[in-house]
Amino acid sequence: MQLTTTDKKIINHLQGGFPIAENPWQILSEQLQIDAETLISRIQLMQDAGFISRFGPLYHAEKMGGGLTLAAMKVDAEEFDETAEIVNSFEEVAHNYARDHELNMWFVIATESEPQIEQVIENIQQQTGNRVYNMPKLKEYFLGLKLEV
Repeated sequence: MQLTTTDKKIINHLQGGFPIAENPWQILSEQLQIDAETLISRIQLMQDAGFISRFGPLYHAEKMGGGLTLAAMKVDAEEFDETAEIVNSFEEVAHNYARDHELNMWFVIATESEPQIEQVIENIQQQTGNRVYNMPKLKEYFLGLKLEV
């Protein structure tokens, strides 16, 4: 699949936000001058082809009373896949990725309340046998990054 001019137009526009309304697709349709059905199908095609990795809202767990932290572990290479399966089995783990670093497995933990983070970390440590390093966010910065396609 090749990105069309319409696809690029959709991507560039959506980087500026998604309307919060009863019918956001109608608003986007009018703004982009693309019928809503085409808009939805093009977004799905771009996701299926891997041009868009995620399409959905971002929530501030802390503002909703939840807990959120970045965590990391040092995992032996021969145990990496098995450990990743264990870590990913926790519903509180949002992302998990490998890094070329001494701490080579990094993941995000999102919980319904702040105190639950420590319990999830303790459970992961017990099941994997690896120490989990908790790296909570101390300060948040917003960068309005928009990459034109």
